[in-house]
Amino acid sequence: MTATPSSSPVAVWLTGARLRTLPLAFGPVLLGSASAWTAESFDPLRASLALLVAVSLQIGVNYANDYSDGIRGTDDYRVGPLRLTGSGLVEPRLVKRAAFLFFAVAVAAGGALIVLAEAWWLIVVGALAVWAAWSYTGGTRPYGYRGLGELVVFVFFGPVATVGTAHVQVGFIPWESLVTGSAMGFFAAAVLMINNLRDMGPDQQSGKQTLSVRIGAKASKRLVTLLLGFPYLLLLVLLGNYPSSPLVHLTSVLVVVVGFQVWTATRPARLISALQLTSAASLLYAASLSAVMVSG
Repeated sequence: MTATPSSSPVAVWLTGARLRTLPLAFGPVLLGSASAWTAESFDPLRASLALLVAVSLQIGVNYANDYSDGIRGTDDYRVGPLRLTGSGLVEPRLVKRAAFLFFAVAVAAGGALIVLAEAWWLIVVGALAVWAAWSYTGGTRPYGYRGLGELVVFVFFGPVATVGTAHVQVGFIPWESLVTGSAMGFFAAAVLMINNLRDMGPDQQSGKQTLSVRIGAKASKRLVTLLLGFPYLLLLVLLGNYPSSPLVHLTSVLVVVVGFQVWTATRPARLISALQLTSAASLLYAASLSAVMVSG
């Protein structure tokens, strides 16, 4: 959904939430819960709370990014979907408030999980996750402006989210959750890389030194290709315990399409569909691999 100045308030806020990015939140929870299922420790309540944490952080970081890039002027010449702050549709203070509201929901749900699982060390992980969500483009030294976005996204929307989901249900860290979490991290990093490749021009103008700006378009395309291929290479690691894992390779059809779009795009706007397909591919991969793990 894309908002316009005449759109309803609900449509405007849904646009700012960037709901098409939510598959990146669902995938790690699916795979972490699949690990819990195989350990005969699946807990619907804890899995639901983990999903609430992931979704709230995803929406919170989207609003935070909208606010911070908007007030810095980074979104003044952007190509993608309309942004709330940069377009002037919503007052910056309200977008910031929305970001902090979703961070608060994530903290509350995460706190409940920590108490239920008695996993007190996750307090530190949760605090770092909220810091990472805000500091991507917010604060005095945003790491997204220094080319570190893909690395941090890999960590927190990959291994941290998947391992955390598994741990609060199982009570320990299943080895395969590190592998499946890394797969999710590669997908999340690919989404951000494609996004930054699309926005290279405006980012250069505004002084936002993303990884794409630093290494250039051609190297960015090569890195996207690697990031999209790594999740399928990781399936080899799972083969011994999950003989049916090669079936997940069927989901690579979407990834091939994304690769074609990335390498043949002649205009930044043509990468928008590649972003959407990559998010969809991450969820399809997670759902397929979860089914393989659960079925044994």
